[in-house]
Amino acid sequence: MDRLYTPWRSDYIKDASGDKSESTITPCVFCSMLERNEDEQTYILQRARHNFVVLNRYPYISGHLMIVPYEHTAELAALSKETSDELMDLAKRAQAILREVYRPHGFNLGMNLGRAAGAGVADHLHLHLMPRWTGDTNFMTTVGEARVLPEDLRMTYDKLRVCF
Repeated sequence: MDRLYTPWRSDYIKDASGDKSESTITPCVFCSMLERNEDEQTYILQRARHNFVVLNRYPYISGHLMIVPYEHTAELAALSKETSDELMDLAKRAQAILREVYRPHGFNLGMNLGRAAGAGVADHLHLHLMPRWTGDTNFMTTVGEARVLPEDLRMTYDKLRVCF
């Protein structure tokens, strides 16, 4: 088995040591973007009754979006049935839109619950949905510490917003 070492991630691991004191907690990025009420600037594609759909500001690939409950919780089991049902309905709709707009060969769909699981925003759960193409994975992220994206967020937003 080959091993790829990523020493630049050691700072992230050191910082992910668990709970933070009240004085170091920053406002939730998802709650803050909702309060701003500037959907075009924050790349919110749709506001539904219990959740919203937004582009990932740091996408792994063009079309990488997230479905986020309005409810600020880290626990999937804490969501009401209405919220979790709508979350999955929005995921299905978003997948259909991504399929139509980007014509991908597949999709990644998932949640990272908790910092140890890779959640960048650990206290407000969200569902990632990414279109994927055969052969789209490369070593740029690992070797070059860079992602190669064929379009910027504004172009992605403009393509998808008309479909939501």
